[in-house]
Amino acid sequence: MGTAWEANNQFPWEINRYVGGIENVKINVTLRIYSNKWHVYAGLAILNPSAKKQIRQYAHSVTELFKLMLGGHREELSKRIKTAGAAVFKAERQDEDLLLRDEVLDRFSLGKVPSQKTPNNHLSLLAMVDCWWQLGIVPYDHMICSTPLFRLLLGVTEYLFRKPLLLEEVITTAIEDDTFRSDDLEFTFAARGWSECVSFGDFSSYKDRFEHIQAYFAPRFPEATRVGNEMITTILEKTEEHEGR
Repeated sequence: MGTAWEANNQFPWEINRYVGGIENVKINVTLRIYSNKWHVYAGLAILNPSAKKQIRQYAHSVTELFKLMLGGHREELSKRIKTAGAAVFKAERQDEDLLLRDEVLDRFSLGKVPSQKTPNNHLSLLAMVDCWWQLGIVPYDHMICSTPLFRLLLGVTEYLFRKPLLLEEVITTAIEDDTFRSDDLEFTFAARGWSECVSFGDFSSYKDRFEHIQAYFAPRFPEATRVGNEMITTILEKTEEHEGR
């Protein structure tokens, strides 16, 4: 996401369509990652065969879903997304509380939350669940060794997939609304680019790519870290409640 925003010369918290709700989590996770040292993530990605496989599949999922959106293939897109959601967010979890709620999502914003939110197709989140499904991964099975950032991403994907009306809105937006189309194009390029970098095992290229984007977002790191810490505290409290049941 950071690579796509930089490519479009965007600071998302300054654009109304990227402020509030799910967008807050995307922005805070992105800035939290880029506020750290490049080698922290390079080692995890390049030296871990499982990570390489997941990153490669994620890039495939992004590309394939984006092509369905561009082609206007609503039925195929809807079926694929809902099949993936049913596999990852199983029926027996439907009665459990969501890890994230509306009031929590809106609380942690780096910009002023608009009175009316712009619908987004959330390609990045749809691809995440599609990737888990394709690889047979159920993220709840790995909570004991998960990081705070993983729990945030799980919380926001769960929020999207366990709200049927919101998921239908996302599918409709993906097919009928091109507001985010240029953003999605750059995001698809970015996902494939990072995947190739990791597949080649190129630490130098990884460092250059990471630090280039890091410099672009650096002025907002202090505030993003503060807000991100508060958000992570909230999500950790919720996940600990779930694990205690």
